[in-house]
Order: sequence, then structure tokens, then C-alpha cells
Amino acid sequence: MRFPFLEDVNLEPAWNEEIDHRLAIKHALLFAKIEGREAAIMHKKQLTSGLNHLARLHLDYPIYLVDDGSFERLRNRFLEIQTGSDFDQMEATSDELFEAESDLLEFIQNSQDLLSSEESAPIIKLVNSLFFQAIKKGASDIHIESKERKGEVRFRIDGALKKHIDLDKNIISLVINRIKVISNLDISEKRIPQDGRTQVVISGKTLDVRVSLLPTYYGERVVMRILMQSDSIPSLEDLGFQKELTNAFYKLLNHSHGMILVTGPTGSGKSTTLHSFLQYIASPDKNIITVEDPVEYNTGNISQIQVNDKVGLTFASGLRSILRQDPDVVMVGEIRDQETAQIAIQAALTGHLMLSTLHTNDATSSLTRLMDMGIEGYLLSSTLLGVLAQRLARKLCKKCKVPTLLDPSVLEECKLDEKATFYQAVGCTECDFTGYKGRQAVGELFIISDTVQEMIANGLNDSEIREAMKKNGMCTISDKLGDMMEQGTTSYEEALRVGLMDG
Repeated sequence: MRFPFLEDVNLEPAWNEEIDHRLAIKHALLFAKIEGREAAIMHKKQLTSGLNHLARLHLDYPIYLVDDGSFERLRNRFLEIQTGSDFDQMEATSDELFEAESDLLEFIQNSQDLLSSEESAPIIKLVNSLFFQAIKKGASDIHIESKERKGEVRFRIDGALKKHIDLDKNIISLVINRIKVISNLDISEKRIPQDGRTQVVISGKTLDVRVSLLPTYYGERVVMRILMQSDSIPSLEDLGFQKELTNAFYKLLNHSHGMILVTGPTGSGKSTTLHSFLQYIASPDKNIITVEDPVEYNTGNISQIQVNDKVGLTFASGLRSILRQDPDVVMVGEIRDQETAQIAIQAALTGHLMLSTLHTNDATSSLTRLMDMGIEGYLLSSTLLGVLAQRLARKLCKKCKVPTLLDPSVLEECKLDEKATFYQAVGCTECDFTGYKGRQAVGELFIISDTVQEMIANGLNDSEIREAMKKNGMCTISDKLGDMMEQGTTSYEEALRVGLMDG
């Protein structure tokens, strides 16, 4: 007998309530939809077992053979659905659910390893499985959403959301309840947003997780941010910036006072860059204090303050208190308002090295943003050392990227080399069918030189200063993205998403 063979495929499970999938999985028999029709999926190693079990089911399904990796992926999807369907067989009385919640709370508080809990209730296994899969795939966030008829779990991997699994509507509410329990949130409250924090242990590694709950039209949704430990902070070289930028960072960070800003949209890696700066500066003879919202990296060699608006601990009040603690280096998570901006400028003027972030699209726009907050131009020119604007661009998967042709008008508009070979994303097992694997930081560094100070004094606006800096040789984010495309590191679509046209 010869059956069609599929390799490196990402199949969607075809779940049929009339089939005992638990038994089918034991006999290495899975089901998926291929070209709109339900099919039986097997692999060579256990083909006999799969065929025998299919014969007992009396199903007239076409049979396909797949490679080990594809079979394992589909099997894992079935196991996760099976875990969820176990709840339909449980008598979900309030006593039983309360016991399960108590067990889970005790389980987490005892800091047991999530992988060693074979005998725990299915819901606990399901929640643990989500954390495990997220870590395994390198996700930064887990999104759990309630929709009209079902729930959906998505992971943010390399800055883009990717669907992980669909769950039954009832199971989603149970999952959210378990997450509330481990985050010390109110289970009975479903009408207002809630924020919490928890710790999970995976393969002996402790992870901090920040939890945010929001009530929506069809029920609650949860976003869990996986916060990193100090040992995962990259060095300045590991950030991926070009060598000349990294060398310029070293010069800036050797100043004993002044202000260095990192700008960019949410999720562009600003906090990671700031912590890399701090790790470079950190030494036993320096007192380094930060005020952050939230503390994203737990580090042992610096003092970190968590913003807490409920008790009046804001960026401004935290910064004011820090300055009475005799610091050498101060890092403020974000300059959001006039008060924080003014205290930060004063700190930089009075002999402190001040690091912070701003939400602006490019480096030169930070001048206008700070002036809008009431900072005088002469104060800016005397305290600001440099501004780094950065983005994170996804890198093409080396295994599956394929050459592509770009329209001549695109090449002309983006000033790209016509002779270069450009590539596009495809998707394979290596990159989890996204076409991209890993990210690289791209940035533009705006140094406040004597020329810039003169331009600020003469009242030039940020766009005029930007044009002058570009003429003087400042490489912009757009230039760096163009270089990445010409080197075959990223695609035109990704460069466009990140800011190729921002100039």
C-alpha cells in the first residue's frame, strides 16, 4: 500500500466528538482537514497500529503519511484540546472548583516545577502547558481572549502575535479564574480591570509574570507579560546595533553627568537597551537607582523602585526621592509629564547621569517633545548628551527565505541597490511557519554636538535639525533597514512595517 507523504506541514486538528481521540492518539492515529476534507494522519514508525485502529472505527477517510516533526506538532495540538475536553467530563461543582483553585495556589506557592505535576487537575495542566509552550517558543506575552462562541490563546513571538490554540468558552473562564488565583486577584470581580503579578517555575528557572485583566463585551481577556531575569540582559554588543553605534554608546556612557534618552514606540526594546547601558556602567563604586513601571528586569547590582500610583508613588515623586539617596546614575522608565521632565533635567544639571525613554518616532523629535513639556532650549542643549531612536526588525529565517523581485519604483523611492538580491518570508518548521526567526535592533543616534546646540539656540525646529544632521552623515533607521534588505537579513514587508518610509 502506498499513501501520499507530506513533509514539514502545519496541520489543523479535525476534532470529532464521536471519536475517542485519547485511544486514537495511543494508536498513533490523528485526524486533520486536507483540502477541505477530513483525513487520517499517520507516520511510518507506527503505521500498522494506526491502520488497525482506523479499520475498527469504520471511517472512510483518505490516509496521509507525514514526517515525525509534523506528526508531533499535530499530536501536541490534539493533546491540548484533549486536556480542555476533560473538563466536560468533570462535575464542575463549586466545591470541586474551589479545591482545584486551592490546590493550584498551594502548588504555585510551594514553587514546584511546573513540569513535575503529572497528577494535577486538567485545568492546572492546561495553564502550565500555556506557560511551558510560551517559554519554549520564546514568547514575550500570552494573550487569552474571550469571544462570542469560543476563546483564543495567542503568543507574541518576535513582536508579532501568533495564534496558539482555540479553547471552549467555558474552559476559557476556568483558565482565567486559575490565572486570577495565582496572581492574587479577585475571582468574583469581572466588571473592572485588574493588575497582578505571579511567579512560575519552568525547568528549574523562575519567571516573573505580569498579569493584566480587562472586561470586554464577551467576557474577560488576559495579557501576561513574561518578565526577564538579570542573566538574560544582553550586552551592548549583543543588542545587534552596528559597530559604530555601539562605540558611540561607550563614549556617551563614560560621561559623569548629563541626560541620555532612548525613544521609539511600545515594544521596540527601549527598556532592554537601557538595562544594557546600566549593566555596562554598573560597578561597586557607583550608586545606581531606577524608577520603573513595571520593573521588567530584576537585577542584583542596582536598586529598583516600582511605580505605584495607588499610593502616590509616581515617576516624579520616585525621582524626587531618588535624588535624596546620593545616586551617581539615575534611570527613569519614561518621561511622561512636565513634572518628571523638569526633575530629570535638574538631576542631569546637578551632576547625575540620567537615562530615560520617550515615546517619539525619531531621535530629533525628542527636542520638540521636551520643549512642549516646558523645558527651555538652553537647558536642553546644556544637559542632553544624545538620543537613540530604535526599532526591532524581524530577521528572515535562513532556511526558508526565497529571492524575490521588487518593483523598480520601490527601489527608486527607497534608494535601494538595483543589483542587490532581495528576499521574502515563506515559513517552515524551523521558524514555526512565520518566515522569520529572531529580531535585530536598528537605531539612529543623534549626538548633541556644538553644531546642534547652535541650531537649538537659533530656534530651528526638529525637522530642520534632522535634515541638517542627515547632510552631516547621520544614518537614519530607514537607511539601516535598507542595508538589512540589501544584505538579505529582512524582507521589504518587514522593513515597511518597522519604518522604512519614515525617512
